[in-house]
Amino acid sequence: QVQLVESGGGLVQAGGSLRLSCAASGRTFSSYAMGWFRQAPGKEREFVATISWSGGSTDYADSVKGRFTISRDNAKNTVYLQMNSLKPEDTAVYYCNTNPTRKNYWGQGTQVTVSS
Repeated sequence: QVQLVESGGGLVQAGGSLRLSCAASGRTFSSYAMGWFRQAPGKEREFVATISWSGGSTDYADSVKGRFTISRDNAKNTVYLQMNSLKPEDTAVYYCNTNPTRKNYWGQGTQVTVSS
């Protein structure tokens, strides 16, 4: 079982940056591929980025490629999402989960609001 807690969200102007963190409990964290997902008001939750268990492979949604970077530190049981050149359309609640996702692992998420 893994418990995930997201943090680092906030209010930022367009063009700004934020770094999200996802702290995981559980000794098996390093064996999972992890992902970031987001849900904007009135929309379905969508995939943002994923990273392999070792950190050696990453992938991104087209909408964030070149602007967001996912990384992980298995020694700290933490996954990060560095978000640069933020746009108003990036406004959403951001969640981390394993990839593929597990229903019981969804946390509260962290709100990111980008003002124009």
